[in-house]
Amino acid sequence: MADITDIKSILYTEKSLNLQERGVVVIQTSPKMTKNSLNAVLKEYFGVSAEKINSLRMNGKVKRFRGRIGQRNDYKKFYVKLPEGVSLESKEA
Repeated sequence: MADITDIKSILYTEKSLNLQERGVVVIQTSPKMTKNSLNAVLKEYFGVSAEKINSLRMNGKVKRFRGRIGQRNDYKKFYVKLPEGVSLESKEA
């Protein structure tokens, strides 16, 4: 089962901030995370159950690092629709 450590970050881009106004949070995770495991992590650590979760796989870009070809890590991106008036505040903090 996935753990809180599989969540890399919450994305704050222009697009994701516009979505947050409508109650959708964009979360970047490891590629092994699934919708069910993400929902379980949200319930356990944040006390929130998502209304809807959409996911997509993002392949790492091939880039040049100091003249050598390398590749960024692959990741998964989740669009999580939260119930109205709910935010992702950690219940431990």
